[in-house]
Amino acid sequence: MKRVFDVFLAATALLLFAVPLALLAWQVSRKLGKPAFFRQVRPGREGRPFELIKFRTMTNARDASGQLLPDAERLTPFGRFLRSSSLDELPELWNVLKGDMSLVGPRPLLMEYLPLYSAEQARRHEVRPGITGWAQVNGRNTLSWEEKFKLDVWYVDNRTLWLDIKILWLTVRKVLVRDGISAAGEATMPRFTGSSVAASRGGES
Repeated sequence: MKRVFDVFLAATALLLFAVPLALLAWQVSRKLGKPAFFRQVRPGREGRPFELIKFRTMTNARDASGQLLPDAERLTPFGRFLRSSSLDELPELWNVLKGDMSLVGPRPLLMEYLPLYSAEQARRHEVRPGITGWAQVNGRNTLSWEEKFKLDVWYVDNRTLWLDIKILWLTVRKVLVRDGISAAGEATMPRFTGSSVAASRGGES
């Protein structure tokens, strides 16, 4: 039922928003540069890699040596708007149709994080990653990594179709008030460098 629900809603949303998405892609290209889409390999279910697609939110501005500037300097007001409104996530509906993702599930992070998880944290990959999730409606980027992962695992153990519907409804509310977009003192979210829990267990991951 979850997969049928995902495909139906994703396909419907892509059809309804086809023209607005095309206009938004044009605006992203004009304001932030080409390509309009940001593509990156992320871990899916069981850690299997897939290519995630989003609208880009940062420019390619570089310093004199050719290195990309810090995120905070490349994140323009338009890019901040895309993130705060979650419009940058809409192309992930295509990932849902392909079966790489679900509408609801733990957010797909970076491949380089995989060896850093504790055994318990790694359970977040027992399900398809989602466009939104239990952690996103309970604090999003204001949570610590450990808090996020606990909420992700809670979702894995308690997932139901009704819980997914509740999370989608709460996500709409969160987006409307633009709550929890960034961690304190950060443009987005600091990188995950390993769990203190894992370290205290001898680096279990």
